[in-house]
Amino acid sequence: MAAITRTPRSRWIEEGLRALAAGGPDAIRVEVLAQALGVTKGGFYGHFADRNALLEEMLDCWERMSIDEVLERVERQGGDARAKVRLAGALTFSRELLPVDLAIRDWARRDQAVAARLRRVDNRRMDYLRLLFGAICSDQDEVEARSTLAFSLVIGHHFMAADHGARSHPDALELAARWLLA
Repeated sequence: MAAITRTPRSRWIEEGLRALAAGGPDAIRVEVLAQALGVTKGGFYGHFADRNALLEEMLDCWERMSIDEVLERVERQGGDARAKVRLAGALTFSRELLPVDLAIRDWARRDQAVAARLRRVDNRRMDYLRLLFGAICSDQDEVEARSTLAFSLVIGHHFMAADHGARSHPDALELAARWLLA
């Protein structure tokens, strides 16, 4: 008789994050996740007490990936402050993490606990930017301005529908990044 294999906890969390990115927190339903994983929903309850437990672990996973793993990778790769700012931005708002980040931002508008989590994550991100921009310039007002503008740019540009004249959107972003890092 073959051994029964359980779907790992991490797969439920990954699938939950995919569902969140695609449709927000209402899209995270045990039956739908089980179907996407090709398993029965019974295995879910072997890992999680309920849907809320899964949601909490999804937020934990997002926080680890978007802060701890990003900072670890940036520091491991090294380079000067400008290179670190660019890499941290690229990793934090990668194709994998960006949709989840944007979904969590939307979710935080309706859920105070998620808003508190997002605030903690954004504060850690801003602290790191302040550290890096502090190595580029010494004026604390300028450090704060650059950090705020850089962070706003990487989040806000996804919501812009404006044209940039003869420039492409990526070209305009690169111009802004060069100006911030000058």
